[in-house]
Amino acid sequence: MSQHFRWLVFIILLTVFSFYIALPAEVKGVTPDDPICEQWKQDNTIDTGDVRCSETIAIDFQNDGVPDIGLSVTQSLGLDLVGGLRVLLEADLPVGTFSSEDLAETANNVDRRVNALGLTEATVQVQGANRVLVELPGVRDRQQAIDTIQQTALLEFVDFSSVASNAQQYVGRSILTTEQVNLDSLRAENGDTTTTDEQPQERLPDPTTNAPFETVMTGAGLHAASAQYGALSQTSPPSWFINFEIDTDYQQVFGQFTGANVGSPMAIVLDGVVISAPVIQAQLTSGGVITGDFTEEEATRLALQLRSGALPIPLTVQSAEEVGATLGQESVNLSIRAGVVGVIVVFIFMLVYYRVPGIAADLALAVYIILNLALFKLIPVTITLPAITGFLIGIGTAVDGNILIFERIKEEIRNGKSLSDALDAGFARAWTSIRDSNLSTIIICVVLFFFGQTPGASVVSGFAVTLALGLVLNLFTAVLVTRTFLYVIVVPLRDTLAKRKWLVGA
Repeated sequence: MSQHFRWLVFIILLTVFSFYIALPAEVKGVTPDDPICEQWKQDNTIDTGDVRCSETIAIDFQNDGVPDIGLSVTQSLGLDLVGGLRVLLEADLPVGTFSSEDLAETANNVDRRVNALGLTEATVQVQGANRVLVELPGVRDRQQAIDTIQQTALLEFVDFSSVASNAQQYVGRSILTTEQVNLDSLRAENGDTTTTDEQPQERLPDPTTNAPFETVMTGAGLHAASAQYGALSQTSPPSWFINFEIDTDYQQVFGQFTGANVGSPMAIVLDGVVISAPVIQAQLTSGGVITGDFTEEEATRLALQLRSGALPIPLTVQSAEEVGATLGQESVNLSIRAGVVGVIVVFIFMLVYYRVPGIAADLALAVYIILNLALFKLIPVTITLPAITGFLIGIGTAVDGNILIFERIKEEIRNGKSLSDALDAGFARAWTSIRDSNLSTIIICVVLFFFGQTPGASVVSGFAVTLALGLVLNLFTAVLVTRTFLYVIVVPLRDTLAKRKWLVGA
């Protein structure tokens, strides 16, 4: 019995913590729209946490400004619930110079990029022969989203050895490269008069030769890039840096160049603008790191720009407009109300039909709901109407597991077993059915999730994620939580329940 009480303490602590996480921001006194919070976001990283401005939980034991324990808490709502931004992108190459497969791959890259920005559940669809439509739910920083999209046309690694002493002076300025000249020539050959010359700044050539700077590799050769924090050596202090990997097809070219230019700068150019000019410290074949005086925000943004630059087709923004929610607030309220009514009906049914076990089931179901809502904010899962549907179906599966257990317990009692033996046998024999039914549905969720990765089908992923989370949690709550509550309730009432079997539904 002591084991069940230990589990009870764990379940209560977990539920209290999850309940706090699941509480709406305004209930916890978080007001991110406060003007003071806007100033705080400019002066600090979100991870160090102002409790009035962010739900993020962060603990900094060393008091060095970098959290040792950080828990990001974010409630993401979909375009159908809160509206957002609709952006129309167009290929910056003439139709006929690329295939439909290239455009589809570009759309997939855009989808991964906007999700990396935190704009989950984005809808990315190919339109016609040369356009991609992007819908970004709940965008707070409209200009940042547009700027990031505009900054994905062309990523280049450029030889800067000729301007070694003045490399940093070019950061933030437009330069002329051999890759840009090639693209201009390709457009001209296909009758497109639009060139990359149409930029806010004059493109600067190599001052030593008055010719374009040499492009060593484009973003097509970049395999991955991520912002990381740590010490690169035993003598250097911890700092933010960008770790990147080179695709195998480009490793020989990149390795030869970096090996021959150790100690010289190499420019990272995005859309013709130099965003960084790090010095090559060693030969880089499979990848390397980019160091600098980066803040967390700068390192994260640079890594995102590096990843997002690797597009098969350069894109330009044709239009960007804010859109309202596709579902009215009244429809959202009705959907939530229907879900609440359904849950209440389930609670009443379990209590009336199964009596004492129904109490344990209702408590376990309440824990299940709280854990789900907390996970939605911790992962975070973007809440859309399909996602809500997946959550409600998950509640149904949680109840189904309890029903299997209770019906098995009733059969064991009717066969003459004692209450304790019936409880043990009921949980043991119902477990395999619960496990197999949930695992088979999780497999379907995995298939739906990968189907939802195709452009235009991301709402399917939201449904699959919430349903799969519910199924996994059901394996925990329907067996462990229900068992704990049931044993804790039954033990003090064992004699009474043995005499009045109707209290356990038998």
